[in-house]
Amino acid sequence: MRISGRLSAAIEILTDFERRRVPLKTAMADWARGNRYAGAKDRAWISGLCLDALRKKNSLGAAMGKDSPRALALGAMRFLWRMPVEELGEITAEEPHAAGALSETEIQSLSLSPPLIPAEAGIQTSGKQDPGFHRDERYLEIAPHISGDFPEWLTPHITRVFGDEAVAIMAAFAARADVDLRLNTLKAEPEKSLKALKTVKGKAISILTTSARIVAPDPSERAPAVTIIPAYNKGWLEVQDLGSQIAAAAAGAVKGAQVLDYCAGGGGKTLALAALMENTGQLYAYDMDARRLKPLFHRAKRAGLRNLQMRSPAGGEGLDDLEGKMDVVFVDAPCSGAGTWRRHPDTKWRLTQAQLARRMGEQDKVLAEAARYVKPGGRLVWVTCSFLKEENEDRLEAFLAGHSDFSISSVIEQIDASGLLTEEGREALAPCVTPDGALRLTPDKLRADGFFVAVLTRA
Repeated sequence: MRISGRLSAAIEILTDFERRRVPLKTAMADWARGNRYAGAKDRAWISGLCLDALRKKNSLGAAMGKDSPRALALGAMRFLWRMPVEELGEITAEEPHAAGALSETEIQSLSLSPPLIPAEAGIQTSGKQDPGFHRDERYLEIAPHISGDFPEWLTPHITRVFGDEAVAIMAAFAARADVDLRLNTLKAEPEKSLKALKTVKGKAISILTTSARIVAPDPSERAPAVTIIPAYNKGWLEVQDLGSQIAAAAAGAVKGAQVLDYCAGGGGKTLALAALMENTGQLYAYDMDARRLKPLFHRAKRAGLRNLQMRSPAGGEGLDDLEGKMDVVFVDAPCSGAGTWRRHPDTKWRLTQAQLARRMGEQDKVLAEAARYVKPGGRLVWVTCSFLKEENEDRLEAFLAGHSDFSISSVIEQIDASGLLTEEGREALAPCVTPDGALRLTPDKLRADGFFVAVLTRA
């Protein structure tokens, strides 16, 4: 496809997303089914533009004077992908599949220096010089939800967490995410896996001894295909965000332990827990929705797990026999997913107040249920991929008010006990520690997704 056709496709997909409020990947898949001539590179380009447009929807809309799908796509091309106005004008006017010639108003908006797209927001560029792009004082006068690119109704929730730093931190949540990897020590030594990653430009992250990263490419380019390299298919590597890896390490010293992953889902953290356990002890993976466990069967085999039992209501396999017997109960709780906005920016525009309230109710129920399986002296690890206090501190406070036998412990001490934390990692995590000893991870500090991690110890 020519760029003109790709741009038109992005506008069409963004329009469908806006109309139906479905996940962006659903709108993208529906478009692809009706346009089978689009190749893999075409789909990657189109998807990349749609995602970037939604990452910075509010600030692009302010720069363009409107936030229609067309305005967002054009704004992303100009202000994020750095395409000159003249070139963009030629592309939009190209026949027969172009989006339509630029209007005078669009030309004027695209020609202005936007006050809302600061370089420190984290968008990767191709390195083209454009002196017209800079941050100016107008940026400081704009409403937080515009400059921080988040839904306006979330303003009190976000400022409650981040205070005066809210805009700067949320700008990091509006940037492209790197490809993070966990080096699976059940299959290969970290040094061996890192050597295999050179072909895709992967390098170690000096926070955990088993973490690596491929830096996010230029917006219009595809990320390296990690899942097709031999090392991945041998089980040496897992694609897993650094924040998720840190959360799993909060289980602490678990070699030989009895561990329950209570909301296992697709099993990313389950695999990380198994590696921490070195295939000793017993690891139970459970999820109320048996369908979510399906990918774990294949993933566990590829990763070399030998100490895993999978249980779900669908198989009539309850957890009654585990009550009060677990050394560690790991709870990756259902949440709003606010911490994953870098990777899934469409979700922040689909989140509603009703959904947030519903998640909070689910979290209270999950926390109370999971606590039943922690033995005296055992630990409950509470994890959400959300930075909101309503889904974290508030939930723990409510739980502790009715469970006096539990108390919050230091997360850093448990991660240190896992044996994965480096000296650099300890320093990097220090600013993420909350007053009560939990962790709130944000991309401005670690280039990781947003996670909250707390460890509760039972007396």
